[in-house]
Amino acid sequence: MLDDYQQVAATYAAWDSLGAQEVTFLAEHLGDADGIVAALEPYDVVVAMRERTAFTADVLDRLPNLGLLVTTGPANVAIDVAAAHRRGVTVSGTGGVSPSTPTVEMTWGLIHALTRHIPAEDRAVREGGWQHTVGRDLFARRLGVVGLGGLGRPVATVGLAFGMDVVAWSENLDPDEARAHGVTPVGKRELLETSDVVTIHLKLSERTTGLIGRDDLGAMKPTALLVNTSRGPIVDEDALVAALHAGTIGGAGLDVFGTEPLPADSPLRSAPNTVLTPHLGYVTEGTYEVFYRDAVEDIRAWADGSPMRELGPDDGA
Repeated sequence: MLDDYQQVAATYAAWDSLGAQEVTFLAEHLGDADGIVAALEPYDVVVAMRERTAFTADVLDRLPNLGLLVTTGPANVAIDVAAAHRRGVTVSGTGGVSPSTPTVEMTWGLIHALTRHIPAEDRAVREGGWQHTVGRDLFARRLGVVGLGGLGRPVATVGLAFGMDVVAWSENLDPDEARAHGVTPVGKRELLETSDVVTIHLKLSERTTGLIGRDDLGAMKPTALLVNTSRGPIVDEDALVAALHAGTIGGAGLDVFGTEPLPADSPLRSAPNTVLTPHLGYVTEGTYEVFYRDAVEDIRAWADGSPMRELGPDDGA
């Protein structure tokens, strides 16, 4: 079991139901391809927690004992599923929490942390201080939702409940569907130029990588906030760091990064007006219960010769 950062995986499923099979829980991230291969070469079964560890064709070719690779969740862009199939490795997924309320809740947690300066004021109180900042209102402000799908829609619904003017854009946005949810469809430029909070809810793909770049950040209000709970590479991180230091945007709440775990020397760690969290969007008790329970079921089914929840080539990298 990989990337068990909090060392809790053992408590969320009946791993002992696997019988005599030895289960190892790895808390430390394995790093690059050589580190992954060195650590996993002896194992027949590997359970990957979401996209924390990448299984490229090169890595899979260097794991001769691997027979089953389980990913938590129904798909995983960090796994070359086609290469696994060529190697004769079964790739199985798990269920997830639906609707994806944990990530929606995390999005609003970051928005509130930014607008009300919660982390800074918490530190100030602990250090003996009192009221250093003035919060921002959400009522009657504009929320720009980039991607009005399974995550973007409920985020928009909460914004409407706060009395916000909610607009949305994506390349495949259905304007009529947006209006049916009380959301105004707009162009990308208008969303960036007029929104007080911009929140991203898109899948990472070739099309969305770098979707929010230097020019896009430059179009935002100097007071606007950017929130990303989707995937780090959707935003040009170098451009974002520059915008934060220059004060051309008001701040950023980030739960995802281009490299995870975030390197110790990442300039984001010292960027001003930021709230940074370690990809917590899906990290809840309910999600873990589903992920780990289903992973154990996948392993038992594979060992019995009847794999379940198998992934096809389109469900991976």
